[in-house]
Amino acid sequence: MNATVAEDALRPEVLRIATYNIHKGVQGLWRMSRLEIGNLGLAIEQLDADIVCLQEVRKMNLREQLRFADWPSIPQADFLAPEGYEAVYHTNAVTRHGEHGNALLSRWPVVHSQQRDISDHRLEQRGILHVELNVGGSPVHVLVVHLGLIHISRIRQVEMIHEFVRDEVPADAAVVVAGDFNDWGEQTSALLRTSGFREFEQGRFFTYPSVLPVVQLDRIFVRGLTPRGMFVPRGRIWRRMSDHLPLLAEFSFDATSPAPLAAPRTRTPSRKKPAQSLKKRLRRPW
Repeated sequence: MNATVAEDALRPEVLRIATYNIHKGVQGLWRMSRLEIGNLGLAIEQLDADIVCLQEVRKMNLREQLRFADWPSIPQADFLAPEGYEAVYHTNAVTRHGEHGNALLSRWPVVHSQQRDISDHRLEQRGILHVELNVGGSPVHVLVVHLGLIHISRIRQVEMIHEFVRDEVPADAAVVVAGDFNDWGEQTSALLRTSGFREFEQGRFFTYPSVLPVVQLDRIFVRGLTPRGMFVPRGRIWRRMSDHLPLLAEFSFDATSPAPLAAPRTRTPSRKKPAQSLKKRLRRPW
């Protein structure tokens, strides 16, 4: 068999990507707060995504560690990674008791990762987590983002994302920009579209607030991939774990995507059966 054909066979027909703001693994306020990190681990496994982009992920927090007996002994990104996945984490914000940032979980090999500070002012520490993956021999660049609360800050941060992609990502490579955009309108999305990014547009996919979603703060934009479907899981179990609901989307490679490079160094990832511990199975409409 031709080597290129063999390598191309490793590339999946469908690439499933999720983004999820996990609210640092804790829900509720003050004395009424509860640790949800264990349930989040089951939920992420249930999503059965190839790539999971996470925001508000704690590396450590001494106060919460003392308060909750079941606080994980390892960073949250490592704790949440299903078996066989690689976890990548970079800190955005350092606080009095700990630090938190963005993370990426991948069933495909990680080639490279880096962090870029895109903070617009000192009150909000924000960053881009950039991870290059080898997906069946094809490079896929993923940017995990969590934009600011102030409108003008988000505009400037999208400009920084444009500059980062231009400077750090090959023009013909598949690119994913996913995360919490904190945008109740469409302006930041429109700015991304001007540089060739697109998302699945057939339907409405509200993710916030989880108890009664009225807006889509969480987005998945791509370049060099074709959107095929999108879904937001709902129900009592999902809305109790974070103030956001996860967003799950499926994509296929464009015909213009670069031909596969060297085959992955590790074996082709196998799909695990979704976790059975949640009361409701995730159902997709496509």
